[in-house]
Amino acid sequence: MKWLSHLKTINAHKLQVMKNCFACGLYYQGLMHDLSKYTWTEFSRGAKYYQGNRSPNDAEREATGVTEAWLHHKGRNKHHLEYWIDYSVDKTKGLVGCKMPKRYVIEMFCDRVAACKIYNKENYNDRQALEYYNRGRAGKLLHEESRALLEKYLTMLAEKGEDYTFSYIRNHEVIPMRREGVKKYFPILLYIADFVNNQMEWQDSSSLRSSE
Repeated sequence: MKWLSHLKTINAHKLQVMKNCFACGLYYQGLMHDLSKYTWTEFSRGAKYYQGNRSPNDAEREATGVTEAWLHHKGRNKHHLEYWIDYSVDKTKGLVGCKMPKRYVIEMFCDRVAACKIYNKENYNDRQALEYYNRGRAGKLLHEESRALLEKYLTMLAEKGEDYTFSYIRNHEVIPMRREGVKKYFPILLYIADFVNNQMEWQDSSSLRSSE
């Protein structure tokens, strides 16, 4: 039953992306990732064109000339670069890639790593996501800043491995990004957190002085 095999594949992919996002500190995005794949528009076509070793979107495109599941999907999921294609303010350039918020570039990275793991199974290695990206067309469509950020993560994964890359993204990208969000929308929470932290440091130093 192709529909069951397709369901197992998208479940496995979603769980893998969630694991990757959680490792990077993107908990909400990890939970919400790719929910539109369970809608009838996407699921029915994914099941019909399921092959197991590549995306059903490719098979549907080859069979009909258009991928209705993909058109539905890319318009509802901001981690896809195609969501951010729009007309340039420079009317001589036509359609261009707009700059993606960093959190969606990170989710796109997690998505690409997961897809390589699902389709390559036991043959997966940390260089495959970068190699697949270099063979594809994404680099031509991405905004230059988003492209540089994605390539940075993919290269880091290829050269330094998964644990290092996820840790780097969590500590140097997501946590500072989250802190900036709190600072912008809930500055009082950041003030309270800093105040509590300073009080704890003061108490620790007082305890040390008294013990001396």
